[in-house]
Amino acid sequence: MNEVRFMVNGQPVEVTVSARLSLADLLRDRLGLTGTHLGCEHGVCGACSVLVDGRSVRACLMLAVQAEGRMITTVEGLHRDGRWRDLQQAMAERHALQCGFCTPGFLVCAAELLGQPGPLDETGVREALSGNVCRCTGYASIVQAVLDTARGRSSTPP
Repeated sequence: MNEVRFMVNGQPVEVTVSARLSLADLLRDRLGLTGTHLGCEHGVCGACSVLVDGRSVRACLMLAVQAEGRMITTVEGLHRDGRWRDLQQAMAERHALQCGFCTPGFLVCAAELLGQPGPLDETGVREALSGNVCRCTGYASIVQAVLDTARGRSSTPP
């Protein structure tokens, strides 16, 4: 067993875990953060994506012990301060996500993308989100929602 200390959504966490426990299982089963969805459990679908120190990571592929000293943000943490409400609103307005299973992974990956400097274009958004699988939509509305959010942010004075 291993003692692990890290931050999740701005809150300190200290837990004892087995060396083989995945970060996704820790978040869902032990910490109750069920927004981190488990789909393929092979890192292919993107439903389990979380931010680790600001970068998107497949939580099903990361061991919980690897979180030591890290800052983890789950989909629940994205709306904690209201910062990502515009992205969520754009997704709703574009009817970008239907069944909702892939939603957390798309939101987390889009949040990482929108947090990077520089303008976004459709090709860049498609490439950044290409690791997420959605079986309900044709992706066009998801891409447009991210672009809408980026445009809305660039037209808002600092």
